[in-house]
Order: sequence, then structure tokens, then C-alpha cells
Amino acid sequence: MLLKKINNKIQKLELDEFKLEKELRLFVESNLEELLNLEIVKSEFSIENYRIDTLAFDKENRSFIIIEYKRGNSYSVIDQGYSYLATVLNNKAELILEYNERKGKSLKRDEIDWSQTKVIFISQKFTKYQKDSLNFKDLPIELYEVKKYDGDIILFTSINKKENSESINVISKKDVVIEKVSKEIKTYTLENHFENSDESIIEIFNVYKEKIEEMLPEIELMPKKIYIAFKLNNKNLIDFKLQKNSIKAWINAKEGKLNDPKKITRDVAHENHNGNGDYELTIKSLEELEYILSLIKDASRML
Repeated sequence: MLLKKINNKIQKLELDEFKLEKELRLFVESNLEELLNLEIVKSEFSIENYRIDTLAFDKENRSFIIIEYKRGNSYSVIDQGYSYLATVLNNKAELILEYNERKGKSLKRDEIDWSQTKVIFISQKFTKYQKDSLNFKDLPIELYEVKKYDGDIILFTSINKKENSESINVISKKDVVIEKVSKEIKTYTLENHFENSDESIIEIFNVYKEKIEEMLPEIELMPKKIYIAFKLNNKNLIDFKLQKNSIKAWINAKEGKLNDPKKITRDVAHENHNGNGDYELTIKSLEELEYILSLIKDASRML
């Protein structure tokens, strides 16, 4: 229930639905960067026997993203999602050509991280079955619900997967399409990032994770290929890269904007580096925990 206070009285906001799929698509495409931090490539992109509603590009992961808008509730997000992924992987050249023609660039095949390709379904309402089918920890499919209320108030919500869910590999051997796609596309989990780190480093990361989530309840944790991103307002606030005996972290603030009187961060604005932002630091203990949390809080106000 979404409420609005008028003269110290609350009033329930009524749903004012998008009447057509096209209306929902135009809304998302017009606000794609703000909603999902993606770059639009082509609306209604046809490939083989499919018409992709929105073909987008993820600049952070250098990967293509398929976006589909749904009104019905009779489709399977698993079956449809993997069909789209298989089609994309079979037609890589067409996607690159479309991108280059639309953007006036010369992106090459080896500059794309095809392993990070994914499908996003956006609907005004998903069924319990559709939401529950998402509960594989390495599924390259995401669901978002968007609700429009009176007064053009929009609620855009990510449908989160359950923690400790099993791997899609459990059923991949029973499905030829899923098995084929799973060989090329990889969705990363926290466990992937823990594999080569000492137990003490994992414990330190988990303390930071817990404290950041307490400090910023709206934060969203997203393991990526190189680092673990903590996203706020759909932008990376801080990225952690777990190493054997330490953690590299990058705070997303522009050069000269972060107040760091102890100077524990390093300016990497003019260097190639993995994470987002111009401030890098190395964490080996919990000694500077509260101070680093204050830097993260400071950076959160700039996003």
C-alpha cells in the first residue's frame, strides 16, 4: 500500500496502470539510464524469429542486455529468457553491427563480455510462480515490477532472489538450450569471490557488508565478474575485490570530492583500475572500519 499525507491525513494512492505494453516500454526506454544504468541501443530489435522489445548495453560490464515488457502471466521467464539468450549468442555479429551503426562506434567482438549477457523482464505484476522460478543463484535473468499511481508516482522494484538458492546447473542437463547457454554465460555469486581468499579476509568483508547494509538499508549487493558492487540509486557506491590476503576497494566519488583527512585512499583518477570512482584503498583488517564507513556515507550523498 502506498500512502500520501494530505493535511496531516493519509490517503491511499490508487493504481493508474500502463494501459498498453508500448506505453510501459516507452517509459522505461526514456528513463533507462536512471532506472537500470543502461544505454539503449535499439527499440524493437528483430533477430531470427524474435523481436526484442529493447536491446540495451551495459557499459559497466561491456555486455548486451535484452529487455522484455510483459502484461500476461502465462509465460515462463526461464524458458523465454534462455531462448532469447541462445538467440543472442548465435547472432553476436548482428548485435555488434547494430550497436556500431546506432552509436557511430567501432566496437569489436572481443571487446564484449558475452558471459555477462542477461535478460530483464519488466512487468506491472508477476505471478508467484514467475517470481519463484527466479530462485537460482546463477540465473542470468532479472525481474522488475513497475507500478504507476495517481499523480504519476512510479514504484520500480527489483524482485530479489532467495539467498542460498541452488544452481541452475541442477536442471541444465535436462534442457539442451539451458545447458548450451550456461556454458558461455556466467552469473557470479559471493561464493565465486570467496574462492581464492583466506577465511580472515572473507570475515572482514562480511563485517563490511553487514555494516554497510545497516547504514544504508536501500543498498543492493551485486557480485560482478571482477568485483562485488554495492549499488545505491542504481549506481555503484563502492566496489570490493577480494584478494588472497587483502581487499581492494573503490569508492565512487570524483577526484577532489571525497573528504579523507587521514589520506588512506589513493587517487586513481588518471590510472586504469577495476572499480568505479577515483578513490582506491586496501583493507587488511577492521582497524579503520568506522572511518571507512564514514567515507562511504560521504560518497553516498553525492550519488
